Amino acid sequence: MMDTQIFSCIAQPDSGTKFAGQIVRQGGLVVFPTETVYGLGANGLDGDAVKKIFEAKGRPQDNPLILHVARKSDVKDLWLRVSDITRKLMDAFWPGPLTLVCQKSSIVPDEVTAGLDTVAVRMSSNKTALALIRAAGVPIAAPSANTSGRPSPTSAQHVIDDMWGKVDCILDGGQCAIGLESTVLLVSKKPTILRPGGITREMLQSVIGDVDVAQSVLSPLKDGETVASPGMKYKHYAPEADVIVACGTLMEMAGIIKREYDKAEAKGKKCVILASKETQSFYRGKKYDIIGSATEKKDMCANLFSKLRQYSDAVDVIFAESVSTDDMGLAYMNRLLRASGFTVLTE
Repeated sequence: MMDTQIFSCIAQPDSGTKFAGQIVRQGGLVVFPTETVYGLGANGLDGDAVKKIFEAKGRPQDNPLILHVARKSDVKDLWLRVSDITRKLMDAFWPGPLTLVCQKSSIVPDEVTAGLDTVAVRMSSNKTALALIRAAGVPIAAPSANTSGRPSPTSAQHVIDDMWGKVDCILDGGQCAIGLESTVLLVSKKPTILRPGGITREMLQSVIGDVDVAQSVLSPLKDGETVASPGMKYKHYAPEADVIVACGTLMEMAGIIKREYDKAEAKGKKCVILASKETQSFYRGKKYDIIGSATEKKDMCANLFSKLRQYSDAVDVIFAESVSTDDMGLAYMNRLLRASGFTVLTE
C-alpha cells in the first residue's frame, strides 16, 4: 500500500503540481482534477508506468487511455499527421472537454492504445491539470480515477474512496464542473463520436459539418467488437445498487417507476428515484432525489455520477428517467444506460 499524499490546489497550487510532476517523471501515479472528472495519471510515454494505471484501477488492458497535453503543439509528436479538420476542432474546442483520436506515432506505447494504431489526445481547460502536465514535461496518460466499472469521480472524496493507498499523490481541485468525461471523436476516418460528452454533436457540426455517432454510444458492443474508446464496455459507471431506466413520456415513466418501486419494496428492497424537477410531484410518499431539470441536461450530467455514488451502497435499486438525446442528453443517456447494463423498461 502506497503512502498517498494529498495537496489542495487552492492552498498549495504550486507545491502540489511541482511535487506531482516529479512523481510522474519518476514513473509514479498521480490523481488530478479536470473540468470533466478526476484523472488517474502516469507518464504517457512510459509503458511500465502506464501499466500501473491498469493495476490501480483493476482495468482491463484492452481499454485504451487518453493522453493529456498542455499545448496544442504537443500533438505533433503523438500523431502521424494533423489534418485540416483536426486543426479546426483544436482551434474551436481546445482547451476543453474534447478528445480527438488520430493515427499514432511510434513514440506512443501500445500500453496506452491497447494495441490500436490510433491514440486519443486532449487538452484540458483545468489550470491545475495544465500546470501538472507542464511540470511533468511529458504527456500524461489518464483515465478516470475510479475503480474500474464504478461511477467516475467528480470530487476528491470520491477519489479517496477508490484510490487511497494505490496512488502517490492526489491533487484536490474541488468539484468538477462538467461531471462527465470528455467527448471522444474519431477523426482518422469520417468524424464519429465514440463517446459523447460536454462538446455536443451539434457543437461539432457547427464547425466541421456532418458528424456520425457510433452505434455503441446508445447500444451494447457487439460480440467481438473492438473497444475503440474508453467507456464503451457493456456495463460501466455502475454503482453497487441495481440501476433501472424508464423510457416514455413523463407520465409513462412515472407510472413505470412507481409500479416497479412498489414491487421492489414488497420484496424488502430499499429504493430511490432520481427524479427531474418536472416529475418530482409524481413520487410523493416515495424516496426520491432531484437530479436536475429535463430542460437543463447540463445540470443533470453534472450530478449523475455524484448521485450514483451517493446511493451506491445506501439502496438496492436506483430508478432513473430517460431524457431526449439532443445536445447533452446524448452524453447523459450514454452514461445512464451503461450504468444500468442496459436495463430499460417501457410501457
